[in-house]
Amino acid sequence: MEIEKYRTIIQSIINQYSNSDLDDQEVETQIAFDLEQDRYLMFHVGWRGERRVFGCVIYIEIKDEKIWIQRDGTEGGIANELIAAGVPKSDIVLGYRSPYMRQFTELTVS
Repeated sequence: MEIEKYRTIIQSIINQYSNSDLDDQEVETQIAFDLEQDRYLMFHVGWRGERRVFGCVIYIEIKDEKIWIQRDGTEGGIANELIAAGVPKSDIVLGYRSPYMRQFTELTVS
């Protein structure tokens, strides 16, 4: 299984996005990697004036030997980044899509 390789690829992609994200000095881009549970997140936290900003941009899990994209707030698409890095489409699940809709993608259903 390619789990170690997948962990490295996911961390690299999220690190790249976090380093090139917002130029807003009041909103910070943070990442959180739970290596024991294979959960990888990138989120924004801070303030814009009197308005609180907190939101998940990327959330990926590795479960059942597949990469589950649970949240993808990027323009280019995390799945495309994973495929470009060598991850087979059969190992990527769009968890943010309903099980019914997943059958219409080129990726695995679950």
